[in-house]
Amino acid sequence: MANNKFTKKKKKWIIISLVVGIIAIMITANILRDDSGIINVDTEKVIRRAVVQKVNASGKIQPEVEVKISATSSAIIDSITVVEGEYVKKNQHVISLDRKQLQASVDQSLSAVRSASARVKQDKANKERVDRIYEQGLASDQELEAVQAAYEISKSQLDQARASLLVTKDALDKARLVSPQNGIVTRINKEAGEMAMGGMFSLDVLMIIADLSKMEVIVDVNENDVVSITVGDTTEIEIDAYIDTVFYGVVSEIAHMAETANFGSQEQVTNFKVKIRMLNVPLNIRPGMSATANIITDVRKNVIAIPIQSLTVREFGSENKLFDGKGRRDWSDGNDEPVNGSKKKELEELVFVLASEPSGVLREGKISELKNDNKKKFKRGSQFVHIRPVTVGVSSETHYEILSGLKENEKIVIGNYKAVSKDLTHNTQVNTKKKDEN
Repeated sequence: MANNKFTKKKKKWIIISLVVGIIAIMITANILRDDSGIINVDTEKVIRRAVVQKVNASGKIQPEVEVKISATSSAIIDSITVVEGEYVKKNQHVISLDRKQLQASVDQSLSAVRSASARVKQDKANKERVDRIYEQGLASDQELEAVQAAYEISKSQLDQARASLLVTKDALDKARLVSPQNGIVTRINKEAGEMAMGGMFSLDVLMIIADLSKMEVIVDVNENDVVSITVGDTTEIEIDAYIDTVFYGVVSEIAHMAETANFGSQEQVTNFKVKIRMLNVPLNIRPGMSATANIITDVRKNVIAIPIQSLTVREFGSENKLFDGKGRRDWSDGNDEPVNGSKKKELEELVFVLASEPSGVLREGKISELKNDNKKKFKRGSQFVHIRPVTVGVSSETHYEILSGLKENEKIVIGNYKAVSKDLTHNTQVNTKKKDEN
């Protein structure tokens, strides 16, 4: 008995839940349509406004000029005279390398120069002596040529020794590293006592000095957007560390070579590096900070524009087969299929324009009711929507520029989304909110 009571209670709650669900669905449906099946929509008057097209990209802040300091020869770091964050001037001493081994190399090169110089003097004296006795006929041609060759060789060896001395002196001088520019020490990679590795092909960066008064934002721009960007475009910059503050810059460089990244999938993302020079650099800015750039690629002033949510795309037949007898596009039958052997379906951008009666019907005599594509009957004074193909220009985050298809002060449907994207068709009857009927 207890089980039967429990089963009855369970069935009762299931039935109640189903009834509540059905009621909820009916209430939701009534939000979009009233009892007569008329669709409720939001409308807006078409006006002229400015449309600003932007490309959004994110990246990092970096100094325009950043110098990496390294040693030209391998040596132990003797001392570092600055700390990270310190401001340094051009030619200021920042790092000292151990000079003992370098000084020994200089001394060795100097000794080689002295030896080569003495050899040159000796070979020169021998040459002069052989020249005199050769004029007296007491020396052969071979002896004369031999002393001349020895003299030339010794002079060449002296030149080599002097060049080697210059190299070792230069290395000794460069054991005292200085800053090549004014700036801030942004990084120190070594400490005193560590080895600084010098060489032509392996760069061992000891310190980085950057001019933080001139900063740039380096962003990754998708290949589809980079074609609309040009050098000199104005940019709005938002830095994560500076909330509710907009900085400005200009595009200074656009990469010619793409960078392809694979984010764990088979599809690769192709981006181009774009550099944006900041025009107003805030205090305490740091290299590596995250930033978002809105690159202004086009500005259209005083143009007819519509909200982005009012535009939809529908698939219809070839336009030369869908006109009524007056040369107008014939949408009145509600049939999206191609007719009379027309071409295959085409996607077309369009909006829904508010009207006082269905289109494509004569207004002679008394007309009390008409039929639309849904076979609903309408009385005079009702509101309808007409499909209107449009040509779209540039777009902003909120609006599309309309090149053709709409006139100023016409009313268009801007919502709801389901109505615009799916429910509405040509000559559909609608209700508009009172605030939109003014």
